[in-house]
Amino acid sequence: MKYALMNWLADAAATAGTDAAAAGTEVAQEMSAGAQFIYWAVQLLPMILIFVVFWFFLIRPQRKKDKEAQDMLNSLKVGDRVCTIGGIYGTIVRIKDDVLTVEVGEAKTPMVFARWAIKNIDTLSVTNDSEQLI
Repeated sequence: MKYALMNWLADAAATAGTDAAAAGTEVAQEMSAGAQFIYWAVQLLPMILIFVVFWFFLIRPQRKKDKEAQDMLNSLKVGDRVCTIGGIYGTIVRIKDDVLTVEVGEAKTPMVFARWAIKNIDTLSVTNDSEQLI
């Protein structure tokens, strides 16, 4: 009895699904070409709007920020005061390809960094407590 009821429910669901698919096909065939275009345009419009919003609020500003960072890295020169992504302040003393040698602290300790590890170029000189800001 239990299996008969399950089979009957499965048959009913399959029949309903077939009827719905047939009805959808008939509606699509009855629409004119203009109506079909409008139907698909209305279906795609939300996806297009989401893409436009993502473009103007996420993709475009990020590309602009990346371009500015790349321009800053390309403009590095000997003598620039820089801050690394690790928070180390120093002065560039040598540049060779993508490797920078930076002098750090009062003892002028040389440290080697990759070019991509530079966060920004400082206009304000940062020193220890024994020295003043220049």
